[in-house]
Amino acid sequence: MTAPMPSSETLAPSEPTAAGERAGERPHLACVPPRPARHDLPRAARAARDRRPGRPLIAPYPASYGPDVLRPPSGDHWFGTDALGRDVFSEVIWGTQQSVLVAVAASVIAIVFGTIIAVLGAYFRRLDSVISVIVDMTLSLPVLPLMILIAALVGPSTSTIIFVVAAFSWPEVTRLVRSQALTVVGLPYVDASRLMTTSPVWIITRHVLPAVTPVVVVSVVVTASRAVLSAAGLAFLGLGDPTTWSWGRILYEAQQAGAMVSAWWLTLFPSIAILILVLSATLLSIAYNDARNPRHLAR
Repeated sequence: MTAPMPSSETLAPSEPTAAGERAGERPHLACVPPRPARHDLPRAARAARDRRPGRPLIAPYPASYGPDVLRPPSGDHWFGTDALGRDVFSEVIWGTQQSVLVAVAASVIAIVFGTIIAVLGAYFRRLDSVISVIVDMTLSLPVLPLMILIAALVGPSTSTIIFVVAAFSWPEVTRLVRSQALTVVGLPYVDASRLMTTSPVWIITRHVLPAVTPVVVVSVVVTASRAVLSAAGLAFLGLGDPTTWSWGRILYEAQQAGAMVSAWWLTLFPSIAILILVLSATLLSIAYNDARNPRHLAR
């Protein structure tokens, strides 16, 4: 007796349930596409993903350490490396941001405060004698030791450097702007404006401040250059912000590592950066002063 033949339904192969499915393989879910590997991503997409926010295009952020220690300038490291193998070129580039921030912020605070004090002293003669005594006393103080003392007591930070530099920069601005404001207050059109209104705020904002604006602009540039030198000096003494790079911090770490004499590039390139910024600010103030000089305009 022969066994019954299997039916056609049992022998028929099962049809694939999804397009592209092979026998013995697990089908992919249609709603979840496979995640591409790292090497499958386009180069532009990887660059956009790995780029740090605020990162400059000319130099990456300095690493914590590197394999090349105290290497002189070369093709791989344009400004050489420091005692921990970090690229000095990256340190100088990132230190520019901090140095310019301190210079601009300190000069703005000093200019605003010094200009207000100078204009009030020139307009209200009763305050002029008191302000003159305070300015003279502040200018007679030893600035650098007091900066070091205050920064050491408060603690190293960016805000501390900004306010310390601004606190000892406003007297020079006040003296310079006050001399020009005294001349403007005594002019006939300012006396005529007193007949039109009794509001000193209107007279100062409409007549006195516009007349002393050129002196204020020159004071901004000069104060900024001095703020750069003061901030670099405080950072070199170890009173700068240890969490951010600055030109003074590069010099400080070179001095702490004992490499200022043996590794000449650690002191040369930050010093050149400070020199270029200070010299540029000084030349800018001279050019602006010459451009507003009537004698040069007559030529």
